[in-house]
Amino acid sequence: MSTLHSETVWLCLAVTAALGGLVLCQLKKSPGQVQRKVVCLAGLWGGACLLSLSLFWGLVLFSLLCFLLYVYLSGQELLPVDQKAVLITGSDSGFGHALSKYLDQLGFTVFAGVLDENGSGAEQLRRSCSKHLCVLQLDVTNSQQIKDAYGTVVQKVQNRGEIPFLKLAAYSSSKAALTMFSAIMRQELAKWGVKVSIIQPGGFKTNITGTSEMLEKLEKDMLDHLTPDVQEEYGQDYILAQRNILTSLHLHSSSDVSPVLLDIRHAILAKSPFTLYTPGPGTYLWLCFFYFSPTGIFDYFNKRFLNFEDSTPRTLSTPKWKNEVM
Repeated sequence: MSTLHSETVWLCLAVTAALGGLVLCQLKKSPGQVQRKVVCLAGLWGGACLLSLSLFWGLVLFSLLCFLLYVYLSGQELLPVDQKAVLITGSDSGFGHALSKYLDQLGFTVFAGVLDENGSGAEQLRRSCSKHLCVLQLDVTNSQQIKDAYGTVVQKVQNRGEIPFLKLAAYSSSKAALTMFSAIMRQELAKWGVKVSIIQPGGFKTNITGTSEMLEKLEKDMLDHLTPDVQEEYGQDYILAQRNILTSLHLHSSSDVSPVLLDIRHAILAKSPFTLYTPGPGTYLWLCFFYFSPTGIFDYFNKRFLNFEDSTPRTLSTPKWKNEVM
């Protein structure tokens, strides 16, 4: 019996080694973002199996894990770029600008939509990118520009192809709506073989917060258009203090946008792309915390984490209003 048992163990070791080798080969073909997640998962599960069970059953379960990982990673292998074309909006700056350069370097045909085709962002793309990149004048709110861009893309391509944040109600609402829209599109377009993925990045430095000149103009326009009663209730100090929020977000954001670019690359080229990508340190954990924690606990840590100055509207700080509430 001991000899048979020994032979069985050696057989399991051989199978484990073979499957482990296949998994490692697949890992080399997968992007770094996927590798880290899979390696951590495999290490935790494999270690638990070997520590809590006998050697024989530990090897059996670990072999099964290797097989499942191999099947999973086979779907994550990136397809060749070949003659793939990509249309990117908002390529003047930020993620869109960086993504246009990155995909051009990989060999994609890139249509970079910009708000100003004569602006500095568009000129930089023309200078630094290859002939495979085409800058398009494209304001997604302008129907004529959409038609013109569509005509250009068709001519060149031819037959080759939510988490809530304090003080950011409008921004967060638009992202939540886009997430829901994308989720529905993913299901409705599946019958045509069209895959839809959502990228929800964490804190990265882009031009979304604007320059000092842009913020000053925004503040002036906002104060000029507010009604006197609203200005009286909130107070100018409270309104102008909101600028510090954008400054704080910019200071605590990462300037390295490569995790976003890698995830977008995976979404474009993978045989089986993920439904949701959350590039950025701690982004996925924060998303899970929002979904699964009690509301009161999330609200407390959300406020502590963002660390915004707790300014108070003028009306709420007056003794008369406090007495009326009491």
